Amino acid sequence: MSDGYPTAAQKEALRLICGHEPMPAYRLADELVAARRPSTNPGYVRAIARMAGMLAWRLQAQGFIAETRAGEWVITADGRALIACPV
Repeated sequence: MSDGYPTAAQKEALRLICGHEPMPAYRLADELVAARRPSTNPGYVRAIARMAGMLAWRLQAQGFIAETRAGEWVITADGRALIACPV
């Protein structure tokens, strides 16, 4: 995150959530792994899962996503405007 401006990774996470909303928190990591080339690094999937958690935390802090009572992520109006996510 750079001075409150969303990074490319944050925008990617928003696009994934937009396409699968509401998205369970655990699924964001799965979608991020699926969107990338496979790796033979044994820690790759764990690293992406950690990254997904950090991305979600930052997006929520910036007001681009919100968590439902069921623990799923939905995009806010600001998040939709940022990536032109249809309603």
